[in-house]
Amino acid sequence: MELQQMRYVVAVAETGGFTRAAERCHVVQSALSHQVARLEKELGTRLFDRTSRAVRLTAAGEAFVPVARQALDAAERARAEVRAATGKVSGNLAVGAISTVAAVDLADALRRYQTRYPDVRICLVGGVSEELIERVRDSSLDVAFTGLDPGTVPKGVRYQELARGELVAIVAPEHPLAGRKRTDLQRLAREPFIDFPAGSAARRQRQSAFEAAGLTTDAPFEVTTVEFLARLVRAGLGVGMVPEAIAAELPGVHILKVKTPPTRVEMLVWGKLGPSPAAAAFLSQLGVGTAQ
Repeated sequence: MELQQMRYVVAVAETGGFTRAAERCHVVQSALSHQVARLEKELGTRLFDRTSRAVRLTAAGEAFVPVARQALDAAERARAEVRAATGKVSGNLAVGAISTVAAVDLADALRRYQTRYPDVRICLVGGVSEELIERVRDSSLDVAFTGLDPGTVPKGVRYQELARGELVAIVAPEHPLAGRKRTDLQRLAREPFIDFPAGSAARRQRQSAFEAAGLTTDAPFEVTTVEFLARLVRAGLGVGMVPEAIAAELPGVHILKVKTPPTRVEMLVWGKLGPSPAAAAFLSQLGVGTAQ
């Protein structure tokens, strides 16, 4: 069994076909198909069901692909560790981030990192905090910027608090509250909310403050990014609550301070296993110690 064979199998599984997999791997299709067939013969079972219309993983293939990915990641990690030992940082850096990162200028941090380590391939993905933490746990992300309720401890990862902040309300310029500088939870509870998905940390940050005050709220509009939230607010469909630093960057909305506001904690999380050289360099750039 060879790493290249595993790479071909993973490519077929991810692209859904031998032709596209060959294009991704920069080989002719016949060569890729031959290597996959050799591997299947060695394993004594088929990894794919092939028809004229589709290529699907068999049960054996479903079991094989995750382990193959781990083996390929381990091989890449081994190469990166050797290069790091000679003073050269390379490999991959997978970063996750919520859409309301405020504690760090992430774009600038990634720009500086890329300038310093041009041999590292950076991948940035967005998502909600719970999803990003889970992806750090399963090693598909190296690090993630998250926003959590105060007192929440992310499980199965290492973490460092970056900042704490208050949420503010945002409304359309034509909204009745737009003539004020401050409001309270009782007044906001009468408004429809544009919010993040139910059950998410971003939703709980807001909702827990209202519940603590004995108030219920209605959130008929659910979004996954702060930009979309602001668009719906500007359209007059409801009010939103976002971190103060983020609100200041949103055009076309009116910002209101809130009495006894919801709060959140921004945390950087990374895997419990030692970070790769690329991830360690990124954490070091952020001033984060990894010896926990």
